[in-house]
Amino acid sequence: MKDISVEENISAVIDDLLSDGDNTDGEEPRLFAHPDKDVITDILSGVRKIIFPGYFKNRDIKVYTLRSNLSMLIEDVIYKLTKQIAIVLESEGVSREETVKEAKKLAVKFIGRLKVIKEYIMTDVQAAYDGDLAAYSRDEIIYSYPGLFAILINRIAHELFLLGVPVIPRMMTEYAHSETGIDIHPGATIGKYFFIDHGTGIVIGETTVIGNNVKIYQGVTLGALSTRGGQALKNKKRHPTIEDNVTIYSGASILGGNTVIGRDVVIGGNAFITRSVPEGAKVSVKNQELRYNYDAANPIERIEIEDDSWFYII
Repeated sequence: MKDISVEENISAVIDDLLSDGDNTDGEEPRLFAHPDKDVITDILSGVRKIIFPGYFKNRDIKVYTLRSNLSMLIEDVIYKLTKQIAIVLESEGVSREETVKEAKKLAVKFIGRLKVIKEYIMTDVQAAYDGDLAAYSRDEIIYSYPGLFAILINRIAHELFLLGVPVIPRMMTEYAHSETGIDIHPGATIGKYFFIDHGTGIVIGETTVIGNNVKIYQGVTLGALSTRGGQALKNKKRHPTIEDNVTIYSGASILGGNTVIGRDVVIGGNAFITRSVPEGAKVSVKNQELRYNYDAANPIERIEIEDDSWFYII
């Protein structure tokens, strides 16, 4: 039996990989014809420096005034974003020149939205300061709060999502997800003064609509009631609407595109909600019990907690 060389083995494996079902046109895939995650991260870092001027130093740019620093940062973001958008816009029958022209147009439009992003994120900083007694300054929030970081990335990605840029917005929010444990789809619409406290484990779906002055805690899910319809449900309202001045405590799940949480509602921890809640209600898990188990000399004490002023969802 003839021995097969290592080179022949490798060649055979490569042939199998390049002839898989994804390569339907029979052509060899283009090398690195996809957006670069590291460059996307650089773009986010640049936009963060622009939104919070003077907070985060750019060691690659040596300048002496804030204006010149911002000018160079904006030019750098436009250049990098144009290249990445051009990659995801490439399609058959469209020249490279036309693609780059469209990509630059979108990048410049995005830069024009930086004022709006900053307006909204500064309200989020204020909401965090007002809502967290452990916050000693707004600088502390800007530098260190994972909730604010995730919201900022989402607001950046959301503007690109609205411009119709494919792939890149989701890459941005998944980067924030990996850094913070907070998963917000770039399609989610979020109002001003949004505060995420702690944040780990939060999930906010694509068609979620969140009003102003909303506060949510760790482990909250704003999700779809069912995904059994698969792609047939694309572009349909699958996630809840949260109106103004709502507080949602840790571990709560609110599901469904027809679910509306009215103004001034408070959702207690671990509540599971699949239908709308009227404005001003307080929602809690009914008949919570606390048990203290000591020993034979000190038997179990059970405490039932129930407050008639609360609106219960069973």
